[in-house]
Amino acid sequence: MWPNERALVIKGHDLEIRAFHNLCRHRGSRVVADERGQCNKALICPYHGWAYNLDGSMRGVANKDTFPPMEPEKWGLKPLEMEIWMGFVFIRFQKGPQPAVATVMKRFEDEIRPYATDTMVPSYEGGVYEKSDVNWKSIRDVDNEGYHVRQAHPGLHDLYGVDYFDEPYIEGASRTVGPFNQGPSKLWSVRNYRKFLPHRDNLPESHQKCWLYIGMFPNVVIGLYPDSMIYYQEIPISATETWQRGGGFKYPDESRELRAARYLAQRIDRDTIQEDKMLTIWSCEATKSSAYDGITLSDLEYGLKTYHDQLRQFLPVLNDTKEPAAGTMAARNAELLEGSR
Repeated sequence: MWPNERALVIKGHDLEIRAFHNLCRHRGSRVVADERGQCNKALICPYHGWAYNLDGSMRGVANKDTFPPMEPEKWGLKPLEMEIWMGFVFIRFQKGPQPAVATVMKRFEDEIRPYATDTMVPSYEGGVYEKSDVNWKSIRDVDNEGYHVRQAHPGLHDLYGVDYFDEPYIEGASRTVGPFNQGPSKLWSVRNYRKFLPHRDNLPESHQKCWLYIGMFPNVVIGLYPDSMIYYQEIPISATETWQRGGGFKYPDESRELRAARYLAQRIDRDTIQEDKMLTIWSCEATKSSAYDGITLSDLEYGLKTYHDQLRQFLPVLNDTKEPAAGTMAARNAELLEGSR
């Protein structure tokens, strides 16, 4: 489970990016304590001073003569599986059967490339990292359909609610597009966002006034705006607890107008996050009610349906009409997966 894991991503003097477990091989301390920063020549564990080169190899052990003989090549930082796609660094702590990110997201590359995502830099503004007392799938559910935008999200509806549409999940990825409404905007943030948003020479005309979202199964979304880029994801802690995390990116040559537009986009997103948070709480509450007897879906919630269709491929236990006994769900799911092969 991710909350129990620690990762370290670093660019070496050779300009290569590498990922490691942030775990000293001596006593398990964090080798790097800060969230971000720069290293000079080595990574020094703050506990006992063990040193590692920026490529992860062992550099030195304090009071080495007090230890048994050690082969340096066997005592480096443990590497993590890593892939870089369109400037994003993806890591995973355990190997799995999933295809490469580049394979899953390939059909979106031509559309994303003009945004020059590999040149963007972190904005360190407008991010989210908080625990929510809901099941992680309820967050995905509210995010995978736009049927609720008109009623629940005044800001988004004012910006692009008229022609907003979701595409289904296909082979692990989905696409959602929000072209800006043609008429004037009523809300202050939306009206001024559209006012300050400058023309971006790097983008095609179809994406000058449009918010684009690319989802990757099961829990990653990348939002591409004319002024900036965001990402967010949900990490399950338990059946009723979820970590939500996300961050923003900006263009390094950001003008004053572009900065103002990005700020206003963050205001719209901030309100949307809080609105969605309440909806997920209510949805989870409902499942405990004696009156709850399931759901019914609109055609406008097709993205939600296709997401759960994909989820059931990996978790066929979700098809069971009877809840598994506590502590048996994993075994039951493994049994069903084996039977489907």
